[in-house]
Amino acid sequence: MRPKELIIKWVETFNQANAEKISDFYHQDAINHQVTNEPIIGKMAIREMFEREFNQANMVCIIENIFEDNEWGILEWKDPLGLRGCGFFQVIDGK
Repeated sequence: MRPKELIIKWVETFNQANAEKISDFYHQDAINHQVTNEPIIGKMAIREMFEREFNQANMVCIIENIFEDNEWGILEWKDPLGLRGCGFFQVIDGK
């Protein structure tokens, strides 16, 4: 699956606020690094991070743009409150 297609599915799953389902997008040794935080390493730790975050706030991701470069996908997003961000996804073996 191309990065763009996978990112669209990731956003749909993110908006369901289901940590278990969203963790299925990640390899066992994946790294989630948000610039304001220390890197989260491993699928289980990433699931736990999303579980905490989904319990703390009602988060909604609205796609603004998706760019692709080989195995990399870049998501520009916003939320209903006006927050904006950008995420980089390296897609290997469909994860």
